Amino acid sequence: MNATTILATLLVAAFAMLGSAKLAASPAMRDRAEHVGFSVAAYRRIGALELLGVAGLLVGAEFPAVGAVAGLGLLFLLGGAITTHLRNGDGRREIAPAVVLGAVTAVYLVLVLGNLP
Repeated sequence: MNATTILATLLVAAFAMLGSAKLAASPAMRDRAEHVGFSVAAYRRIGALELLGVAGLLVGAEFPAVGAVAGLGLLFLLGGAITTHLRNGDGRREIAPAVVLGAVTAVYLVLVLGNLP
Protein backbone atom coordinates (compact mmCIF):
# COMPACT_ATOMS: atom_id res chain seq x y z
CA MET A 1 0.00 0.00 0.00
CA ASN A 2 1.51 3.34 -1.05
CA ALA A 3 1.10 6.80 0.51
CA THR A 4 -1.54 7.87 -2.02
CA THR A 5 -3.70 4.85 -1.19
CA ILE A 6 -3.32 5.43 2.55
CA LEU A 7 -4.33 9.09 2.26
CA ALA A 8 -7.25 8.24 -0.04
CA THR A 9 -8.44 5.64 2.47
CA LEU A 10 -8.29 8.17 5.32
CA LEU A 11 -10.19 10.72 3.23
CA VAL A 12 -12.80 8.18 2.17
CA ALA A 13 -13.41 7.16 5.78
CA ALA A 14 -13.64 10.74 7.06
CA PHE A 15 -15.85 12.10 4.30
CA ALA A 16 -18.07 9.02 4.19
CA MET A 17 -18.79 9.51 7.88
CA LEU A 18 -19.25 13.29 7.69
CA GLY A 19 -21.20 13.27 4.43
CA SER A 20 -23.53 10.51 5.62
CA ALA A 21 -24.23 12.34 8.89
CA LYS A 22 -25.00 15.56 7.01
CA LEU A 23 -27.17 13.80 4.44
CA ALA A 24 -29.08 11.99 7.21
CA ALA A 25 -29.42 15.30 9.09
CA SER A 26 -28.26 13.73 12.35
CA PRO A 27 -28.98 15.86 15.42
CA ALA A 28 -25.32 16.88 15.71
CA MET A 29 -25.27 18.00 12.07
CA ARG A 30 -28.55 19.88 12.50
CA ASP A 31 -26.99 21.75 15.42
CA ARG A 32 -23.83 22.40 13.37
CA ALA A 33 -25.87 23.71 10.42
CA GLU A 34 -27.72 26.09 12.71
CA HIS A 35 -24.48 27.21 14.35
CA VAL A 36 -22.90 28.20 11.02
CA GLY A 37 -26.09 29.74 9.68
CA PHE A 38 -26.99 27.09 7.09
CA SER A 39 -30.33 25.44 6.56
CA VAL A 40 -30.57 21.69 7.06
CA ALA A 41 -31.25 21.37 3.33
CA ALA A 42 -28.04 23.24 2.50
CA TYR A 43 -26.09 21.04 4.89
CA ARG A 44 -27.59 17.96 3.24
CA ARG A 45 -26.40 19.23 -0.15
CA ILE A 46 -22.91 19.65 1.29
CA GLY A 47 -23.13 16.07 2.59
CA ALA A 48 -24.15 14.86 -0.87
CA LEU A 49 -21.15 16.65 -2.38
CA GLU A 50 -18.88 15.03 0.20
CA LEU A 51 -20.25 11.60 -0.71
CA LEU A 52 -19.71 12.34 -4.40
CA GLY A 53 -16.12 13.19 -3.46
CA VAL A 54 -15.85 9.81 -1.72
CA ALA A 55 -17.09 8.08 -4.88
CA GLY A 56 -14.55 10.02 -6.93
CA LEU A 57 -11.72 9.03 -4.60
CA LEU A 58 -12.75 5.39 -4.88
CA VAL A 59 -12.88 5.58 -8.69
CA GLY A 60 -9.54 7.40 -8.49
CA ALA A 61 -7.89 4.17 -7.39
CA GLU A 62 -8.33 2.98 -10.98
CA PHE A 63 -8.46 6.33 -12.76
CA PRO A 64 -6.16 8.79 -10.94
CA ALA A 65 -7.42 11.82 -12.88
CA VAL A 66 -10.89 11.23 -11.41
CA GLY A 67 -9.35 11.03 -7.94
CA ALA A 68 -7.56 14.32 -8.55
CA VAL A 69 -10.79 16.06 -9.57
CA ALA A 70 -12.57 14.60 -6.52
CA GLY A 71 -9.74 15.72 -4.26
CA LEU A 72 -9.88 19.21 -5.70
CA GLY A 73 -13.63 19.37 -5.12
CA LEU A 74 -13.17 18.24 -1.52
CA LEU A 75 -10.44 20.83 -1.06
CA PHE A 76 -12.85 23.56 -2.23
CA LEU A 77 -15.48 22.29 0.24
CA LEU A 78 -12.91 22.40 3.03
CA GLY A 79 -11.91 25.93 2.05
CA GLY A 80 -15.56 26.89 2.39
CA ALA A 81 -15.74 25.17 5.77
CA ILE A 82 -12.69 27.04 7.05
CA THR A 83 -14.06 30.34 5.76
CA THR A 84 -17.42 29.67 7.41
CA HIS A 85 -15.80 28.82 10.74
CA LEU A 86 -13.68 31.97 10.64
CA ARG A 87 -16.70 34.15 9.80
CA ASN A 88 -18.55 32.67 12.77
CA GLY A 89 -15.67 33.39 15.11
CA ASP A 90 -15.09 29.71 15.86
CA GLY A 91 -11.93 28.78 17.71
CA ARG A 92 -9.15 26.38 16.87
CA ARG A 93 -11.08 23.39 18.16
CA GLU A 94 -13.90 23.92 15.66
CA ILE A 95 -11.61 24.83 12.75
CA ALA A 96 -8.99 22.10 13.30
CA PRO A 97 -10.86 19.21 11.60
CA ALA A 98 -11.27 21.20 8.37
CA VAL A 99 -7.65 22.33 8.47
CA VAL A 100 -6.33 18.80 9.07
CA LEU A 101 -8.55 17.29 6.37
CA GLY A 102 -7.52 20.12 4.05
CA ALA A 103 -3.84 19.35 4.63
CA VAL A 104 -4.37 15.62 4.04
CA THR A 105 -6.36 16.39 0.88
CA ALA A 106 -3.66 18.76 -0.39
CA VAL A 107 -0.94 16.14 0.12
CA TYR A 108 -3.13 13.55 -1.61
CA LEU A 109 -3.53 15.92 -4.56
CA VAL A 110 0.20 16.57 -4.80
CA LEU A 111 0.87 12.83 -4.86
CA VAL A 112 -1.84 12.05 -7.40
CA LEU A 113 -0.93 14.93 -9.70
CA GLY A 114 2.73 14.00 -9.48
CA ASN A 115 1.92 10.51 -10.77
CA LEU A 116 -0.33 11.49 -13.69
CA PRO A 117 1.10 10.79 -17.14
